[in-house]
Amino acid sequence: MMSSDEDYSLVSDPELQRIQFEINKCKMQYEGIISDQKVLIEACETNLHFTKQFDQRAVTMRAALQAEEKRQEDVLEMEKRKITDLMEEQSRLKSEIQSVQQDIQKMEETNYSLRQQSDVSTAVPERKVVFKGQTSGGGDSSGFDIIARILYPMEGGTALITFEDETVAQHILKMRDHEVQLDGNITLNVQALPVHLLVPSYVELDTQVCPQRVLVSNLPKMESEDRLLDKLEIYFSKRKNGGGEVEETDMLHDSGNVVVTFVENNIAKGLTDKQDHEVKIDGEKNHKIKVTPFLNGKIADLQTRETVCQRSVLLTGISAIMDQDSLQDLLEIHFQKTSNGGGEVDNIIYNPLGQHTLAVFEEDSSTEAQSQ
Repeated sequence: MMSSDEDYSLVSDPELQRIQFEINKCKMQYEGIISDQKVLIEACETNLHFTKQFDQRAVTMRAALQAEEKRQEDVLEMEKRKITDLMEEQSRLKSEIQSVQQDIQKMEETNYSLRQQSDVSTAVPERKVVFKGQTSGGGDSSGFDIIARILYPMEGGTALITFEDETVAQHILKMRDHEVQLDGNITLNVQALPVHLLVPSYVELDTQVCPQRVLVSNLPKMESEDRLLDKLEIYFSKRKNGGGEVEETDMLHDSGNVVVTFVENNIAKGLTDKQDHEVKIDGEKNHKIKVTPFLNGKIADLQTRETVCQRSVLLTGISAIMDQDSLQDLLEIHFQKTSNGGGEVDNIIYNPLGQHTLAVFEEDSSTEAQSQ
């Protein structure tokens, strides 16, 4: 067996160097591994720290996000309430607008009606009036008083008698059958019947101002109607007087007024706006006339009711045994006598057999029936 010195001597120096190199190499690798391990540990610790921070930030951001979502939900709910309130306000405003539009329409209709009433009021010719000391209840100022004029067709062989006292007429009707003594020994048997009439109870007129006509009133009395119409036509045909080409002039005999019709539609308005005109009609002196709108009207609504004449009686069954005037006089004489149940006769109309006539009934306290 060899000693240790001998063992070393057996190893050559190159081999030793190689071993020594490997040892050093292993040392270096070990140190590198240790260093890498240290770096990895530090990196792991750093990552753990970052992970912890990230988790904390994630928790904070999650809470912030939840808070933001809650805030957005609150904002959205608030905006929804605002939209609901705005829609309700819009609906209310629409209702108010509709109500205002309806009020405006009513005001326009009222304004139009007032303008029409104003035109109608200016269309009424001036008349001299005097207060008689009597008053009546207030009514619709835009209405008109209408006097009924009723045409009553009379059959042949009948007569109408109007008495001054209605109690006489009612007594004659109650007696019904009457014997009228004529000339000689001739007796005429007649029957007394009530007179039934349909009278207007309500009349509604739709009136419009005519753009082509004017009504001329406050005219002087003249013997020649044609001369008056010629003077008016000459005046209203001149442009300097506000007139134009005249189509025709018509006299309204019941009122004494004149209707002037123009060819053009734009003449009447200017003349009626001025109203008062001075015209040389008779001689050199000017006469002041009034020009007002002419109304075109039609009946929009008519309601009637049946009434019985209180003072009038219809006699039937009258034979044509003598001439009309004589028989009418004898009938009047018979029914004037109180011994026959009669009284003072206001009016009498006799229509012989085979003839047709109309009796006119008017609202007149003195005359209830007259012939036409």
